[in-house]
Amino acid sequence: MQNQHLGPTDFELIEDTLLKYGDDHSVLNSSELDGYFTALVSGPVQVDIAEWFPAIWGGQNPDWENPDECKQFIELSVRHMNTLATQLTLNTQAFKPRFEQTEHFGRTLTLAEEWCFGYLRGVAVGNWPELSAPLAAKLQALTFCAEQDNFELRADLDVEQHRQRVEAIEQTAHALHDYWLAQR
Repeated sequence: MQNQHLGPTDFELIEDTLLKYGDDHSVLNSSELDGYFTALVSGPVQVDIAEWFPAIWGGQNPDWENPDECKQFIELSVRHMNTLATQLTLNTQAFKPRFEQTEHFGRTLTLAEEWCFGYLRGVAVGNWPELSAPLAAKLQALTFCAEQDNFELRADLDVEQHRQRVEAIEQTAHALHDYWLAQR
């Protein structure tokens, strides 16, 4: 059960739980949570649930209406983390970040802002040490993306450049994971 991929219903439950118990300091959606978990399973050391779970909620665990809700959310979270770890380590072609989609002048565009923001949250919780200059530059690209206001896309957006930046994020996630995996 802990290695079973999440399905659409599972992600819907995650979204509902994040909306129900989250606030301005919490992880906002499954895209951000996916980025967060990707960084956690990619980092230099394993992060204990006592650290990563409260960080989802901005540092303070929610006041759960019932313990089963909490248990179910944790189980789904652990399953998703296990899936990500397996994909990044053993089945790299299967790893696909859960980016959001939007319409821009009749075209579907992929948005990575929330995912990158979650990834950076995971880097902070994982207390990553300083990276070499080439890897730090890759992480800076994620930081740049996380700081963009992609909810209001400019009318003159260079769509091809945007697409290339989003594609580079997946490659960056692989590179950072591989680097830390080799260090463990």
